Amino acid sequence: MDDAPKTVPTGVDVAAFLAGVEPERRRRDAERLVGLYREVTGEEPAMWGPSIVGFGTYHYRYPSGREGDMAAASFSPRKGAITVYLMDGVDAHGDQLARLGPHRVGTGCVYVRDLDVVDLDVLTETVRGSYATLTAGTFGVHLSGPSAG
Repeated sequence: MDDAPKTVPTGVDVAAFLAGVEPERRRRDAERLVGLYREVTGEEPAMWGPSIVGFGTYHYRYPSGREGDMAAASFSPRKGAITVYLMDGVDAHGDQLARLGPHRVGTGCVYVRDLDVVDLDVLTETVRGSYATLTAGTFGVHLSGPSAG
């Protein structure tokens, strides 16, 4: 069995990826999120796998011994909704998410159909909190990459 991580940086140009996102509203929202994530993380975007736009990295290690690197803050402009990944889990952000506006949640992600109907200050606060947790080492992980230093 291959234990290599499936989601890794690809080197694909983020702007070129975003230019192909449909529908137009999803592309518009994704472009807005790039600015928000840049501001929050101080990092430039990179493609992780075929459709995740990531910022910064953190190193994870599971009790099983499996480990790897993943984007510390990321989103994916899917056809039905923007997926905002919160790798420290949505439960850690329950208070903020209660104030976000219309959304759905999964274990480690928030689905937003339209940024115009959610509170962007709350989304910013949520992404900032998740990124800080992942990159501070308080989540059992350590910052890696060029910002580690």
